[in-house]
Amino acid sequence: MTRRKITNWNEPLRHPDHPRPVTRRQLIAQGFMTGAATIAGGGLMSMFANPRSAFAQLSPDLQDLANSCGISVQGAGKIPFICFDLAGGANMVGSNVLGGRQGGQLDFLSTQGYSRQGLPGDMVPRMSADPLNGQSFTDDRLGLAFHSDSAFLRGIVDRITPGREANINGALIPARSENDTGNNPHNPLYGIHRAGADGSLLTLIGSRPTDSGGNSLAPMNLINPEVRPTKVDRPSDVTGLVDTGKLIGLLSQEDAVAVMESIYRVSDRKLGRVSTGLNFTEPGNVITRDEVIKDLVRCGYLRSADIADRFGDPSSLNPALDADIVGPTGIFSTEEFNSDGEFRKTAAVMKLVMNGFAGAGCITMGGYDYHGGRRALGEVRDLRAGRCMGACLEYAARLNMPLMLYVFSDGSLSSNGVIDNSMEGRGKGEWTSDNQSTAASFFLVYNPGGRPQLMGGTPEQQARHQQIGWFRPDGSVETASSPAANNVNLLAEATILNYMALHGEQGSFPSLFPNHGLGGPTLRDSLTAFQPIVNGTIPG
Repeated sequence: MTRRKITNWNEPLRHPDHPRPVTRRQLIAQGFMTGAATIAGGGLMSMFANPRSAFAQLSPDLQDLANSCGISVQGAGKIPFICFDLAGGANMVGSNVLGGRQGGQLDFLSTQGYSRQGLPGDMVPRMSADPLNGQSFTDDRLGLAFHSDSAFLRGIVDRITPGREANINGALIPARSENDTGNNPHNPLYGIHRAGADGSLLTLIGSRPTDSGGNSLAPMNLINPEVRPTKVDRPSDVTGLVDTGKLIGLLSQEDAVAVMESIYRVSDRKLGRVSTGLNFTEPGNVITRDEVIKDLVRCGYLRSADIADRFGDPSSLNPALDADIVGPTGIFSTEEFNSDGEFRKTAAVMKLVMNGFAGAGCITMGGYDYHGGRRALGEVRDLRAGRCMGACLEYAARLNMPLMLYVFSDGSLSSNGVIDNSMEGRGKGEWTSDNQSTAASFFLVYNPGGRPQLMGGTPEQQARHQQIGWFRPDGSVETASSPAANNVNLLAEATILNYMALHGEQGSFPSLFPNHGLGGPTLRDSLTAFQPIVNGTIPG
């Protein structure tokens, strides 16, 4: 195989065995387009120490009315959910998350199976240290076991503060999906919303202008056009989401709010003395149309005052001005943030979702069709994805909020055993071809109250809940190991089930998803990784 010299690991991929990219999906997968930045209204609650317990400070006589109008509620009290859509068919297992046989992650594969997953014989995971190199190549500091030289793991650890590991755990779902195509219905956002996730500004967000908000599709039976993910691709779009008008600027924010409250009170008195002429009721109702219209007008005036109160400083919407995200004490340095669009995109999504202004978000990262060249290419891109994952986990920790972080890709790939001994290749097998049989998805959960606890009463049972399904010794997915193993629609459903289980609400799954394919209670319990980390809703 002739390999071109690579001087920039982030440049687009040009595969001689692939057609010239012409569609949006092909351009993203090969890195000619990046997943655009998703921000959609995120950072304004940096004004408060705990964003989700913050309420707009309207005058006391208006606060109850604001609540009745649905104002001043941050989010829906559910665990924030962020998913990473790695477009092109990224490596998930073996070289990153460890995937094992029926006994769980540490029920190791054959040497041939690990070679297929990109690991040479002297880097395969073991229960005890190799006498030749003194390493076991297993690392379970995040609860979920990774290969000790995993690029995802190195990236995550690079961004989280030491000690955060104790509050993180995760699970792996071995599952085949079609190679290098956006037609896989991977994206669970609509189902996450149906399970209760919502935001006070937007319901769902995504970094692509698609029905799913990402590269992969959403399951057709879950799509709800009313909550189609909103796409925003630049920081200026964040501050532009909320228009407080010209009054703020002419007056101080405090005075502007006082003026708008006065306008509400004057209008309310006038509404009490006039009639719309619609003083009749529809059959079965006790409220007249006149009252409904007046309530809508009152809420409109009150909402304007609330917007001025909460959003009067447009700079507070900007993730670049959040000291927890950017700067000397931030997750990203100023130079990193300004030079890397993937970091800016991640910062924007996590700002919005973690602060309760969107219920769930999808971050698409392009260029993960990285076979056919040096292993170094995949390592560099996986490292950056890991840093973005770690940034979300670290931001959740700084806000003292739980988070479910889900990672998937369209298909996967395999190695033929040829070793890349370059510095970035790290002595691992080169990725030579697409291979859907080695695919998987995984999720990580951050819990401020302590490490999420696996289901099961014994270590053996817990191992089977941490890996939902299993691999054959040769490194390929055992398609009979779970409903999700060979059906991407059911993989999305299994992810939603696990999200609900974190709230202790998995019993409601059949009623919310009556046509699901996850079987009865016993089977669904086997597909659930963790015990609840919150009881129904997150305390405000």
